[in-house]
Amino acid sequence: MNRDRFYFLLLNIGHFLDHLFMLIFATVAALALHREWGVGYAELLAYATPGFFAFGLFALPAGWLADKWSRDGMMSVFFIGIGIASILTSFASSPLQISIGLFAIGVLGAIYHPVGLAIVTMKWRNTGMRLAMNGVWGNLGVASAALITGYMIDRGDWRLAFILPGILSIAIGFGYMMLRWESIGAEHRSAKDHAKAETPSLTPSHRSLLIRVSSIVFLTTAVSSIIFQSTTFALPKMFDERLQGLATQLSNWMNSQALFEGNDVATVVGGLAFFVFAVASIAQLIVGSLLDRFGPKKVFMTVALIQLVFFALMPGLTDIIAFAVALGFMLGAFGQIPINDFMIGKMASGPARARIYGIRYVVSFTVLAATLPLIAFVHSGWGFDRLFIILACAAAVILLAVSTLPTRLPTAEAS
Repeated sequence: MNRDRFYFLLLNIGHFLDHLFMLIFATVAALALHREWGVGYAELLAYATPGFFAFGLFALPAGWLADKWSRDGMMSVFFIGIGIASILTSFASSPLQISIGLFAIGVLGAIYHPVGLAIVTMKWRNTGMRLAMNGVWGNLGVASAALITGYMIDRGDWRLAFILPGILSIAIGFGYMMLRWESIGAEHRSAKDHAKAETPSLTPSHRSLLIRVSSIVFLTTAVSSIIFQSTTFALPKMFDERLQGLATQLSNWMNSQALFEGNDVATVVGGLAFFVFAVASIAQLIVGSLLDRFGPKKVFMTVALIQLVFFALMPGLTDIIAFAVALGFMLGAFGQIPINDFMIGKMASGPARARIYGIRYVVSFTVLAATLPLIAFVHSGWGFDRLFIILACAAAVILLAVSTLPTRLPTAEAS
């Protein structure tokens, strides 16, 4: 493997770890802590909320630092820092302590998206497919959080789900820093040169189009974030409630085949979530290829329609049918991920790209954090059926907004 491919691999692993760290607690809260600490699921979500706000709010300063100092330097900070924060979180013995740990993970996790995606969209061509591949790694991190944590819970220690990835991330961070050491200083000098360059002027019509499309991008970013957070964070709990019959049957079958011993329902629930997340990740590769060929408008409308249909079908379903429909709406939820990043990559100017991605992820992850209280409120009052109706409405809003996009995206350069 040459250095360039290894570089891209490390960036992809970073995306995997970023989402893994942010969602370990989702499975821990759903399957372990509410029993171990005697705290309700909805109450535990409140302790995770500050970490998700940090995940969004700190994206902008992370992007600014990357543009002013070094993107590779910030990525080194990400790997090492989030690994240390995760290990320290494993020592939590109360909801307040774990909330502090999750906040630290959120602050450091905020680095990845504005910095890593700026690197991906600037360094390589075929942007759609590169973003899709990178997105698949992120989704596998989401999936692995449920699988790894469920396995650790069944083996009696959820704390290892924080410790082991933390050790791995620190080791990768030092390897990344060694690989990119020379570029860190070079990036700093280049950033100074870009700062001195004049910004090209835009015609009034071009500026108006850029503002209109950017508004659509940020609106759909916000609404898409509601869908993504609701599905990824709550899916283990949804499956715990709705797939107990299927999970018990699979657990009994695995015991009969000597694959597991004892009651491994949590592992099966985590495994089912992993399967859905992993298969749904394929949608990103398809979407990435279609973006490079057809552009974002038609692709985004199709993805939004898929979400609308499957969310509307989900209320009242259980076991195998619920599992199949969940796979359908997760295909839509994951398929939408690279689209806004693709549009920003095409429209944003190079020297400020990390900052613009930072703004995008401030919007995205602030909405993610605000969605946690929504999940808790809806679940405690009406259950997940009402949440599915809300998500179907959100998909309809996206479909309507995307229908107003121009066929060809404007760029930040004067035309």
